[in-house]
Amino acid sequence: MSATAILRSEWIKIRSVRSVSGSLIAVFLVTMAVTVLTFATVGQAEADNADAELVFGAFYALNFGQIAAISFGATAISSEYLNGALRMSLAAVPRRTHFYTAKMSLVGGAALAVGLITAFSTFLVGQLFMGEYAIGLGEPGALRAAFGGGIYLALMALFAAGLTVLLRSAVAVLSLLIPFILIVPFVVGDVAGSAADYLPDRAGQLVLHQHPEGSLGPWAGLAVTAAWAAAALLAGWWALRRRDA
Repeated sequence: MSATAILRSEWIKIRSVRSVSGSLIAVFLVTMAVTVLTFATVGQAEADNADAELVFGAFYALNFGQIAAISFGATAISSEYLNGALRMSLAAVPRRTHFYTAKMSLVGGAALAVGLITAFSTFLVGQLFMGEYAIGLGEPGALRAAFGGGIYLALMALFAAGLTVLLRSAVAVLSLLIPFILIVPFVVGDVAGSAADYLPDRAGQLVLHQHPEGSLGPWAGLAVTAAWAAAALLAGWWALRRRDA
């Protein structure tokens, strides 16, 4: 089977499996819902604080969108482990590296496209509620944060996808990653100080800050998240090659 045919078949899977396509759409819908709710109620009040960071605050809803991105990455892979689907996939594409590369390319590409649309949309829609505090993409750091936010969502989806191949379970990955994202950075941050900047979510979100603090810059932080995702993808590739389907 040619590379184009493999990619086409994997794209059909993403579109046709409801849990997968639904979690991808949820990246946008959840982020936008939180954006409208937050900015319509407390957006201007928060911006009036002396220590408010308007650029970072504009992307607040990505904290919720990343949960949907992780869910997309996990469900896109876990569907292969239901009802012997993986055996059929590998029967059609015996070269496991080709299958894995195509699968992850589609997951990453879809997450990146939706992530960029989501990041730019949440910024622009949120500013509609900000009145005199509204900023534009010309604000220093805003355009970088919008692009970086989209890339960050894609990297988190790939991080989850790689771990799902390794663990063969979306439930296990979600049970591990969601508490890790929501709780661990705050606990570790109090104990380990700057070491917490190297956690995948904390590092990646540095790109959303207008003036990031700490030992990493905005793009260096995103590179750290990319390294976490790459490690998970390599672990998943190793597991797929070594284990029985």
